[in-house]
Amino acid sequence: MSSFIYVINGPNLNMLGKREPEIYGNATLNDIEIMCLKIAKKNNIKLKFLQSNAEHEIINWIHNAREDASGIIINPAAYSHTSIAILDALSLFENPIIEVHISNIHKRENFRHNSYVSQKSTAIIAGFGIDGYIIALKKLIELCSK
Repeated sequence: MSSFIYVINGPNLNMLGKREPEIYGNATLNDIEIMCLKIAKKNNIKLKFLQSNAEHEIINWIHNAREDASGIIINPAAYSHTSIAILDALSLFENPIIEVHISNIHKRENFRHNSYVSQKSTAIIAGFGIDGYIIALKKLIELCSK
């Protein structure tokens, strides 16, 4: 596989390691990126690891992914529960999408139980902490190599 896998992270994930460690742990987003880059390199995959607190940037990245991505891993964070615009952008993407949540959103507040993004996701990984990214990346590499 010679194209990219996008790993897109939504709002407040730049605060990992500082934000609610009892829910999200102590690892930073940079720690997750380093773990993912190691797996990507080992599998000869190019990775675009991105984070934004702005919905329009996430939408633009999804649009860009249509041009050069074999797959998307997305942790839309709070936008999971609110953004029809991100769902619409993902609906234009024709390759596999894996939605990742560090916490188990179904064991949290009721408003977190619904994810618009899940309607387009090939698979959903929730509740495995930062290991969810590793699981998603390994599976996406497998899906994209078929």
